[in-house]
Amino acid sequence: MPRICPSKPWTLIALSAALAIAAPIQPRAESGARLWLRYDEIRDQARLQAYRRTLEAVMFSSDSPTGRAIESELRSGLGGLLGRPPVFERRQRPSGTLLVGTPATAAVAALGWQQELDRLSNEGFVIRSAKSGGSSLTVIAARAETGLFYGVFHFLRLLQTGAAIDALDASERPRLARRLLNHWDNLDGSVERGYAGRSLWWPLDPARPEQVDDAIAIYARANASLGLNGTVINNVNADPQVLTEPFLRRVAAIAAALRPYGIRVYLSANAAAPRMLKALDTADPLDPAVAAWWRAKADEIYAGIPDFGGFVVKANSEGQPGPQDYGRTHADGANVLADALAPHGGIVMWRAFVYDADVDPDRIKRAYLEFLPLDGRFRPNVFVQVKNGPLDFQPREPFHPLFGAMRQTPLMAELQITQEYLGHSNHLVYLGTMWKEFLDADTYARGEGSTVARAIDGSLAPQTDTGIAGVANTGRDVNWTGHDFAQANWYAFGRLAWDPALGAESIADEWIRMTWGDAPELISVVRSTMLESREALVRYSMPLGLHHLIGGDHYAPMPENDDPRRLDWTAVYYHRASADAVGFDRTRHGSGAVDQYFPPLRDRWNDPATTPDELLLWFHRLPWTYRLASNRTVWEEIVRLYTLGAEQARQFETRWASVRQYVDPERHQAVLAKLQRQAQDAADWRDKCLRYFRAFSKGK
Repeated sequence: MPRICPSKPWTLIALSAALAIAAPIQPRAESGARLWLRYDEIRDQARLQAYRRTLEAVMFSSDSPTGRAIESELRSGLGGLLGRPPVFERRQRPSGTLLVGTPATAAVAALGWQQELDRLSNEGFVIRSAKSGGSSLTVIAARAETGLFYGVFHFLRLLQTGAAIDALDASERPRLARRLLNHWDNLDGSVERGYAGRSLWWPLDPARPEQVDDAIAIYARANASLGLNGTVINNVNADPQVLTEPFLRRVAAIAAALRPYGIRVYLSANAAAPRMLKALDTADPLDPAVAAWWRAKADEIYAGIPDFGGFVVKANSEGQPGPQDYGRTHADGANVLADALAPHGGIVMWRAFVYDADVDPDRIKRAYLEFLPLDGRFRPNVFVQVKNGPLDFQPREPFHPLFGAMRQTPLMAELQITQEYLGHSNHLVYLGTMWKEFLDADTYARGEGSTVARAIDGSLAPQTDTGIAGVANTGRDVNWTGHDFAQANWYAFGRLAWDPALGAESIADEWIRMTWGDAPELISVVRSTMLESREALVRYSMPLGLHHLIGGDHYAPMPENDDPRRLDWTAVYYHRASADAVGFDRTRHGSGAVDQYFPPLRDRWNDPATTPDELLLWFHRLPWTYRLASNRTVWEEIVRLYTLGAEQARQFETRWASVRQYVDPERHQAVLAKLQRQAQDAADWRDKCLRYFRAFSKGK
């Protein structure tokens, strides 16, 4: 990927987008750098000619930074897809005009859509086929340019995926207000749980702290295409130095580069920053001097970054300092930061990833026990940020019981795009299906239909703000994510953040067509592989709900792991295998974790006969000879699933080899090598885990 550094962000857009304009005859050489914004000329000639007739000219004019970004995207997108540069005109043609604008544009104002656009807010848009003065035109309209940008990307997506555009009538707005990526990037340029190279943001060059390269603008463009509107650019295990002047100058430069794309910058803050930076000898959140320090720091940040989003905080977790060091609560710690940010419109995202062993013997119960009593005690501009499951981003977990339970505090769901426990960047695992399972899960908090999606979008309990965050999987690898198919998870997160009701299948179809092509055989093979991939990994790594069967790298199978540092970092703590049984008893006869859920789930999951097989050993410790509804024993089903998962991984490799003719050689070979590694890894999971557990089950 070239690294060019022009001085203006809109120039970056034009230069980077120009790289995407091409009209291949055969699959061209690819690196994966263009992501899903490839804009290659449409090959279907009938469709191409129909698009050209409808899009003979573009009416759009704006001199704002966002407006210039929109124009650049229209020029590169339409120019690439239609095989010719678009004609921009000030006046409407008799036919074939694409009108793009806000009500500040006279031609848009004349349509009389002002009230509708106002209801859609600044991020919503309308795309509609319309008549004006007897002429047909296609309109992309929005109340503000941010929404207009999202509408342009949506329209280009329609063209990329072959949609008919002669009778359009789309009206969209995001269901969640804050749609963030969380980057676990360290200030030295390394990335915790990153599998795609060095950080996009760091390290800081003291000689040029304000230097921003083109990769950041391309990243912003990709996020804008998905409607993502925020990014946290440093690790939740936060180095307090990020709040000092040289680093804040760097953050301000990054914020300026992202701003035209509608993206706000957030920072991870260390709760002990006043003490660690030696400004004070305490970080007690109830100390007036600490409150004053945070107010002054917020004022300093907003002086340089007027649209700064706020802080995410990991406190009293895994060695990170926090308010409990002073006998205070998580609410006390969050509120002192919230009060400092409130005058500027900023928020605090206080992570609920806590697991103090003194709270409860069962790790998955601890966050609920710590946070539920604090419901209603957080400031209005505080989110409690909750992982999708109660453990730690396992390939399958039940949803976290805090969703639906906390009704007076807005919750921000935290998903993990980077594949920490899912084969890193070596395994093809499409996470859209996993996230849909989570978002569609019924909490029963207000009766049937109380889904997790409703718990976070404000429709289950009234919230003044809503949000979702994804732990990012991007880095400076040329294909951005370390695996060409890991790009699909960045894409799927963005689309679900915009609208959690979208289907994992439809999102996969979009991404395949935009990233790989529209040959029917190719689409069929890639779609089936993607949609089966997560379940295949679950089978070869945690059948029947067995979980955390790994060591310190969170990658390779290590069911024997008995890490001496902490019991709840081991594998044996979770599987509890012995000669007579396996699994973790979380029923009312065990840890009682089932009772953190609402009925009927608590009763359903308390009984192994009514617990879904995929969560059986998550909630129950059962004899190896216990018979499932299939009449297979626990041991027989474990053997079957490990074997099936490994076989599926091998099939993925074979399927991909069959579509070689439809894919450029570079990416085909890169993916094939990854799939070969995945097939071998899956076989290793099967062989090692079955050998280990057979020693207990004796083949029962």
